[in-house]
Amino acid sequence: MSARDRLTGPSNTGVWYFTDAMSAGQAGETAARIESLGYSTLWVPETVGRDPFAHLAWLGSQTTTLQLATGIASIFNRHSGAMLQAANTLAEQTSGRFVLGLGVSHGPMVEGVRKLDYSKPLSQMRDYLAAMDTAMYMAVPPSEKPLRLLAALGPKMLELSATAADGAHPYFVTPEHTAEAREAIGPDKLLCVEQKVILSTDADAARAAANVQIDRYAGLPNYRNNWKRIGFSEDEIEQRSHRFVDHVIVWGDETRVRAGIQAHYDAGADHVCIQPVSTEGPLVLDWNALEALAPST
Repeated sequence: MSARDRLTGPSNTGVWYFTDAMSAGQAGETAARIESLGYSTLWVPETVGRDPFAHLAWLGSQTTTLQLATGIASIFNRHSGAMLQAANTLAEQTSGRFVLGLGVSHGPMVEGVRKLDYSKPLSQMRDYLAAMDTAMYMAVPPSEKPLRLLAALGPKMLELSATAADGAHPYFVTPEHTAEAREAIGPDKLLCVEQKVILSTDADAARAAANVQIDRYAGLPNYRNNWKRIGFSEDEIEQRSHRFVDHVIVWGDETRVRAGIQAHYDAGADHVCIQPVSTEGPLVLDWNALEALAPST
C-alpha cells in the first residue's frame, strides 16, 4: 500500500500527539496500540524535545503497518540535504511508512530559540524545497519517494503546497479553513488536517482543557493571524469566547465529536489526524477518546 493510500484509504483518520513526556518504551507501546485501533498514521511534532526522525525510526521498529509522519519538522533545524537524507532513510527502512511534513515554525522559535533569520519564511521555504530537489542521495533509495507536505495556513504557503509539494498539513484549523485550503491547492493535492478533540459533555471541564491548548499557541503569530483570517476577532481570541473555543476545538459526546471530524472531510480534507485532549491534564493521553473514535469501531 502506498503512503497516499494509507492517508486516504478506508482508515483515513490518524492521530497527532506529543510523545516527549513518555519514555521511549511507553512511546513504542502507544504507537503499537494506536496501530491496533486501526488508525492509519501517527503524526509527531518537532519543538525542542526528541529528534522526530530518530524517534520515528524507533516507533517504526515497534509497529508493522502504522504510517509515521512529522507534523512538522522545521526547515530551520536541518540543512536541506540532511532533511532529504533523513526522509529517504526513514522511508526506506520502514518500507514506505513515512510522510515528511515540513514547516517554517514560528518567529519566537526560530529567532528566539535558534537565533536564526526569520525575515522571509515563505521565500526560505521555497528555496529550501528547491535545494532538496537537487540534493545528492547515494544510498539505496526507498521504493517510493516519501510524500512531502507543508504546514500551510495562509494563501501563499498553501499555493506553495500545491506547486512544490504533495499537499498541505494545516494545524489548529476549522472546517471553514479546510474548505479554503482545498480550493487553494486544487482537487488532486493531499490535504491532511489536524483537529483537537475532547470527549467530554462537561462544558466547563472541556473548555478549561481547550483553553490550556489555546494558551500554548495564542502567542504564536502564525496561528493567531490565521484565526483572525477565518473570522475570529482579536477580542474573541483574547477573551477565549465560547464561539471561538467551541469552534477551534471539538468537544462533546462521541456523536458531536465525530460530526466535527466529518465536517473537515465534507469540506475537502483527505485525512484528519485527531489530537485527543484530556480534561485530566495536558500530559494525559485520553485513550477513551481514541478508542471511541477509532476507525475500527
